[in-house]
Amino acid sequence: MRAEEYSERQLEVQGWPVRLISYRLGETFYCKADNVSPGAQIARTEAGSREEAEQKALAIASVRLRRTRRQTP
Repeated sequence: MRAEEYSERQLEVQGWPVRLISYRLGETFYCKADNVSPGAQIARTEAGSREEAEQKALAIASVRLRRTRRQTP
């Protein structure tokens, strides 16, 4: 099985840069949100449509990034 309809975009969530990667395998869309610099995964979701999978990943990422504290120099 091959990934189809691959999409990658960057946006800002809760003041943090986030890369959103989505693709389709079979009938299911998968979406992964990671922070751009080190590429650490923040959220991974699946759904019947790309929009739904991306909305779920953004909602999870928003909650997790809201709780993250920034270090001040």
